[in-house]
Amino acid sequence: MEPSPVGGGGGGGCGGGSGSVERWRADASRAFQHYLDRAAPHTAGRWAGTLVAAAVYALRVYYVQGFYVVTYGLGIYLLNLLIGFLSPMVDPELEALDAGPALPTRGSDEFKPFIRRLPEFKFWYAITKAFCVAFVMTFFSVFDVPVFWPILLCYWIVLFVLTMKRQIVHMIKYKYVPFSIGKQAGPTVRSGPPVSQRIPSAPFIRRLCCGGCMQSGAKILRLAVDE
Repeated sequence: MEPSPVGGGGGGGCGGGSGSVERWRADASRAFQHYLDRAAPHTAGRWAGTLVAAAVYALRVYYVQGFYVVTYGLGIYLLNLLIGFLSPMVDPELEALDAGPALPTRGSDEFKPFIRRLPEFKFWYAITKAFCVAFVMTFFSVFDVPVFWPILLCYWIVLFVLTMKRQIVHMIKYKYVPFSIGKQAGPTVRSGPPVSQRIPSAPFIRRLCCGGCMQSGAKILRLAVDE
């Protein structure tokens, strides 16, 4: 009887365990994506949950009195997401340089819907994930770097004001609005001439009345002669 090779059964066990882990990861990813797809239509509920996550993170930072560097990094990341949410997918400045189609700048131009560089759902998902990651980081003291937080706050406010000012100037220059306000109405199509052109004029009515009177008088005179 020949001895079995050493480690023959162990390799199969490792392969089976690796396959089980991969299968579990695939099932978990599929289930997570399923719940994300179900949450997509519920915009108000999704953002309400994000506000709750932001409030929990703020309470955590206030309670521990630390992790200001993490909060500053979170603020910079949220500012970048906001700029992507307010920006068009194709920069009009680059379109103007390439002499391609640009966003409508006059009322006679063809209407083009505003397409964001960062869609609303991805914007919400990135913000929510950022708050969750930052909340988990507050449980590790290695990220609690001592710093004078008012300086970080003032620097973030200045950065926010300058960035939003540049974005607003860009919006005014290329005449686009990153928010949908009502429904765009198409050009009005008339099926006939205006009402003022369909109503007969006063001289035409006068001539018509005079002609009718003359015809009536002629009929009366003809009857009198016959009698």
